Amino acid sequence: MSSSSFSLRRPVRVSAATAICVGLVVGAGALAPIAAGAAAVSPPPASSGTAPDVVDLGITDVLALLESGESTSVALTQEYLDRIATYDNPYGSQPGLAAVILANPNALATAAELDAERAAGTLRGVLHGVPILVKDNYATFDMPTTAGSASLHTYQTKVDATAVQRLRDAGAIILAKTNLSEFAWHGTYTLSSERGRTTNPYNQANSASGSSGGTGAAVAASYAPAGLGTDSCGSIVGPSAHQSLVGYRPTMGLTSVAGIVPLSLRQDVSGPMTKTVTDAALLLEVLAGYDPADPQTVIADEQDTGAYVAGLSSTSLEGKRIGYVKWDFVEDPARPGLAETTAIIDQAVLDLEAQGAIIVDVPFTRDYVSDVLKSGGWIDMRPSIDNFFATTEAAWPAGLAALTAPTDELTFSDVIADGKSSLTDGDIAYFMSNEDLPNAAYDAAIAEQDEGKAAMDQFFIDNNIDALAMPTSATSAAPDWAGTTFCDLGANTGIPTVSLPAGFTSTGAAVGLELAAPRSEDAELLSMSYDYEQATLHRVAPASTPELLRPTLLVPADGVTDDVEPAAKPAPGPATLAATGAGHTLPGAVFGLSLLLGGAIALLLTTFGRRRPSAS
Repeated sequence: MSSSSFSLRRPVRVSAATAICVGLVVGAGALAPIAAGAAAVSPPPASSGTAPDVVDLGITDVLALLESGESTSVALTQEYLDRIATYDNPYGSQPGLAAVILANPNALATAAELDAERAAGTLRGVLHGVPILVKDNYATFDMPTTAGSASLHTYQTKVDATAVQRLRDAGAIILAKTNLSEFAWHGTYTLSSERGRTTNPYNQANSASGSSGGTGAAVAASYAPAGLGTDSCGSIVGPSAHQSLVGYRPTMGLTSVAGIVPLSLRQDVSGPMTKTVTDAALLLEVLAGYDPADPQTVIADEQDTGAYVAGLSSTSLEGKRIGYVKWDFVEDPARPGLAETTAIIDQAVLDLEAQGAIIVDVPFTRDYVSDVLKSGGWIDMRPSIDNFFATTEAAWPAGLAALTAPTDELTFSDVIADGKSSLTDGDIAYFMSNEDLPNAAYDAAIAEQDEGKAAMDQFFIDNNIDALAMPTSATSAAPDWAGTTFCDLGANTGIPTVSLPAGFTSTGAAVGLELAAPRSEDAELLSMSYDYEQATLHRVAPASTPELLRPTLLVPADGVTDDVEPAAKPAPGPATLAATGAGHTLPGAVFGLSLLLGGAIALLLTTFGRRRPSAS
């Protein structure tokens, strides 16, 4: 299903003002408003500041700009919204990412409020004024939560998910809700009936992985400095590996899943997807901790959840014993890159060793995962979703609950009966086969999973290792597949795992190194990850979503500006990429140049006081 077939708020459209001024940064004037679907976004105040290049900015970079006064939350928010408007729908020869379901219509107003608080010397928390993306299975009181279902287009909860509330309490701006595999089911691609198929910015013909592919593509394309995903088996680490990000799946229960539309409560975790390990550690400090609404978070009391950033060290790998997990697969034309990925991970392990790690052989194989580390999930999905609907105060889409019995309760079967789902018939049959809880099969699955958890804990002790190393995915992203190889290691056992950028194949496909640590050793895992990251620095931004083009004002030495010509700052990457948001290529495109010239003239007039644009 193509995202171009959607209407209303699903595609993020570019307003006329943004089409003229997209990418322009105003020093003393107003920034152009951006259309976020059907929702109008109010323009920021005139003192909005300037937005720098954002492609390589992470959270800590944004905070430094805000703290120094070099930029403002309003200017940065506008820049990110402009990037969504430019790259999320088809442009030039690209299909567009289709990574965002809904841009927050209140984002700029919130940014302006946070700027005013900062100017007054008041900070809400460590993320004050930082735009963050959240996957659209996180409940938000001010925006619908669709879980990727077109049938839930107007499903509106009364409160935030705990994770979203913690972001807001820390001062973050919830910039947008990102696309996901419908009900977070598929881990190898992202397709929803609400937004369509998310593409991979490193090659937009390829899958963005799943189910958090929208967050992965959006963060990789710098729609925001970071975002949140959920992971039931690879849904954070997979999209991160295939899009050169840090994807952190924390110890099960370290972060609350209260207020998140569940897939399988025995597998689900909430976690960060970032450009750097430092940013992942910072977000984890915000998210981690006990939540009365999620009993599993009692395990968070085993850790100092406020010391993840302080614990990062570039010498953390010294003396660490790391077991290198071996794998044996046959090259599959539909899943390319096995040989190159293997070589890249071999080199990554050598890099770990170069940082002082002791690499050891361990008796850990795919068979061990399959035979010992059993899943307790996948048979609780339909009842878990129904329980979420039953216990979450929300406004339901009109008439949806009446489609199946009981007609006064919203259920998963109502969503399916609406006939809009992108789930396959086989998917739907599997969901519907899940029996109500509790039941004997589920109790047996939990018992098996608990045995596997105990076995995994003992494995680290018996082999005297601090971590395991393996490929996040042994093969590269392809048009219909971008999965994971060892996702069930963390998902089935609840131990923390992380995917780190490890390099690229000869075709430009990103490769991820996965590290796994013992339960509740999140601080140590983050620190080892930081050491590897700082020694290698593999992440490179995707070429298909370069910096937006902005004119640079050339002011003559005499200071007279009447005849000043705008000089466009070229965007990096392939010359044919469109950066106007209007679907035109830049080189030689009269349309694109006229837009830039018009925007530059407006900027000149505004900056030098010849006219003031009206607020609209």
